Amino acid sequence: MAEENKLFGFSFKKKKSVEKIKAKSFVQDNEDGAYQISPSGGYFGQYLDISGDQFQNDADLIYKYRQISVYPEIDAAVEDITNEAITVSDDNKIVSLNLDDLEQPDNIKKLIHEEFEAVLRILDFSSNGYDLFRRWYVDGRLFYHVVIGDKEGTGIVDLKLIDPTKIRKIKEIEKVIDPYTNAELVREVGEYYLYQEQEHVTNSEGLKISTDAIIQINSGLLNDTRDKVIGYLHKALKPMNQLSMMEDSLVIYRVSRAPERRIFYIDVGNLPRGKAEEYLNNTMNKYRNKVVYDAETGAIKDEKAHRSVMEDFWLPRREGGRGTEIDTLPGGQNLGEIDDIIYFQKKLYKALNVPASRLEADSTFNIGRSSEVTRDELKFQKFIDRVRNRFAGLFLEVLKRQLILKKIIVPSDWRTIKHEIAVEYERDNYYAELKESEILKERLDSLSMMDEYVGVYFSQEWVKKKILNMNDKDIEEMQKQMDSEGDQDVDADLMD
Repeated sequence: MAEENKLFGFSFKKKKSVEKIKAKSFVQDNEDGAYQISPSGGYFGQYLDISGDQFQNDADLIYKYRQISVYPEIDAAVEDITNEAITVSDDNKIVSLNLDDLEQPDNIKKLIHEEFEAVLRILDFSSNGYDLFRRWYVDGRLFYHVVIGDKEGTGIVDLKLIDPTKIRKIKEIEKVIDPYTNAELVREVGEYYLYQEQEHVTNSEGLKISTDAIIQINSGLLNDTRDKVIGYLHKALKPMNQLSMMEDSLVIYRVSRAPERRIFYIDVGNLPRGKAEEYLNNTMNKYRNKVVYDAETGAIKDEKAHRSVMEDFWLPRREGGRGTEIDTLPGGQNLGEIDDIIYFQKKLYKALNVPASRLEADSTFNIGRSSEVTRDELKFQKFIDRVRNRFAGLFLEVLKRQLILKKIIVPSDWRTIKHEIAVEYERDNYYAELKESEILKERLDSLSMMDEYVGVYFSQEWVKKKILNMNDKDIEEMQKQMDSEGDQDVDADLMD
C-alpha cells in the first residue's frame, strides 16, 4: 500500500502545500471526465442508462462502443471517417506543423519542427496513424504513458499505449463553507491518473501516476449532465439497437410467413376421441416425410417425432362434414416491404454524421459542378475538420513535453506559443476541392461584372476584401508575389 500512495512518473512542477493549490470556487470544472474524490480516498463510480442498457462505468461504455463498431453500417461509417481524416500523400506525410504565426526566432522554429518530426517517429504515425485514429474515434479517448530517457535532456524515448478501460483521471477536491457568503466552495487539492490492472474496479486503490507522465485526448463530447466524457458513437447506440431489433423481427416474420403451408382435414367419422387422435397421428406419420441430414455427424436422421411451426396442419373432421380435404394456407404477401428498415437505417446514418449516399452500395461519385455537391457533404467535411482538430491535441501534448524535457522551452512559454502552432493534415477530399473551385469561379464572375466600376465607385482594396475575400496578409503576400514575377519578366526581356 505504500507504493500506491506515491506518484509514478514525472512532474514539471514542484510540490506545493495544500493551501497553495488552486483557488477556491463554487463551480466544479469536470469537462475532462475525471472522477472526483476526497483527499482521504474512498470509492468512486459512474452510472449511465442508455435505452435500457446499464453502464456502470467508463469501461462498460467503451466495451459497448467497441461492440457496435463491428456492425456493418457503423464499421463502414467509421471506415469512411478515418479514411477522410487520415490521408497519406505521395511523400508519405499525414500531418505537418505550420509555424507561420509563431513569433519566435528561426532557430527556435527549426528546433520545434525537428522535435515534431521526432514525435511522429516515436508514434510511428506514418504506419499506425490509421489504427490510432480509429481506436480513438471508437473508444472516445486515448491514453499514453510517456517514457523519458535516464539522462537529462534526452527527452521522450517511448510512448506506451494504455487501455482506456484500465486508467482514469482522479481529482481530489475539498469542499469548504465560505464564512462570508455561506456558499459551498470547491478547491482542487490535487489530480493524478489511477491505473488499475483489473477491470471494473470502483475503489481508489491502484498505481498513481503523475498527470505530466500521461497524455490523454478525448472526444470533447459530454453527456447531458456535462460531467462525463462520451464517444462519437454514443449517438448511434439507440438507433443501432432499434435497427438490430427491426432486422431480427423481419427475419423471424419472413421465416415464419414466407412458405405456403397445407391444411389437411382428416375425416375420422364417429370414432371416439382417443381413437380419432390415434388415427390422425397414424395418417400424419404415414404421409409426412421428415428425413434430415446431420451436418455434424454426417448421418441421416428421422425427425418425424418433432414438429415445427413451418410444417403443415392436420385437423380432424367428424362425420357429417365434407370428408377428407386438403387446403392451402398462403404465405405472407408483403414480405418485400422494408420501409421501416430503411427509415431506421437513415436514422442511424444521421447519428454517425456520415452522408447516407456514402453508405449506399449503388451510389456514384461524379466530379462536376457545384450542384453535385450536396449540403450533407459540406457538413461532413466540416465535421472531419472538427475531428481532426480534436485529434491534433495528441501531437501538441507530446510536443509540449518533448520541448520542455529538452529544455527548448519552459512550461510558461508553452501557454503562450500553443495558440500560434497549427497542425495541418493532408487533404484528400474531392468534394472540398470542388466546392473551393466553384466558390472561386463565382467570385471571379462577380469581379468581371464589377470591372468597369472599379476606380469609379469601388476601390481596388474594397474589391479585394469584399469580393475576393482577401485579408490584409493575403493582399500583402499577393502583391509581393506579383512584384517578384514582374521583376523576373523584366530580366527575361533584357536577356532576349
